[in-house]
Amino acid sequence: MTTNEIPHPPIVSQKQWLSARKKLLAHEKELTRHYDRVNAERRRLPMVKVEKNYLFDAPGGELSLKDIFEGRRQLVVYHFMFDPAWEKGCPGCTSYANAIGDLSMLSKCDTTFAMVSRAPLAKLEAYKERQGWTIPWYSSFGSDFNYDFHVTNDEKVAPIEYNYRNKAELEAAKVPNAMSGEEHGLSVFLNIGEAVFHTYSAYARGTEALTDSRALLDMTPYGRQQDFEDSPPDWPQKPTYG
Repeated sequence: MTTNEIPHPPIVSQKQWLSARKKLLAHEKELTRHYDRVNAERRRLPMVKVEKNYLFDAPGGELSLKDIFEGRRQLVVYHFMFDPAWEKGCPGCTSYANAIGDLSMLSKCDTTFAMVSRAPLAKLEAYKERQGWTIPWYSSFGSDFNYDFHVTNDEKVAPIEYNYRNKAELEAAKVPNAMSGEEHGLSVFLNIGEAVFHTYSAYARGTEALTDSRALLDMTPYGRQQDFEDSPPDWPQKPTYG
């Protein structure tokens, strides 16, 4: 094939390319600064105490939400779409889990990552083995967890809400697949003493890029815990991840 036969960017000289690249670099740096400002705002977001005693099915038996922290301060939960009637998990959520990289940095920052779905544990375990995943995955079957965090919609159980829109707003926006059944999302929790607090949740495309340690830490109250961040006074700092 020739360059006339397939779509492609314009062909220019090296000098022209460098000029265009520097212009784009300025925009990229502006976007990075904006991202840092948003992350700083997220670290100052207020939190809500989790009052319900949610219980989850795990390979070793029943666990509470506090148990899922595995003794760490922060918990990031990916709400994986897996309806109890399904035999396989959502393809999009499966792609997300397949894209997850090395998360060892999380534990060094006192943070745990886990997945939660409404399907029974036996189905989750079978699918996890089939996919070759090692990520902790818990079943919320029989609890209100999915409904309370708006990743399962059933008007008989709770008012419809997804991505911070109620039913009327979803209908007006013509949002597909959010009126009933399973949806995906990501929620963050903080453990202080005996109490657990909900600090943040993201849905829809807001979860797409959250597949590596740094991106996931950016969603937490303590962030990456590095000195370049604009964090409140006395926030924990990790000078190195080594």
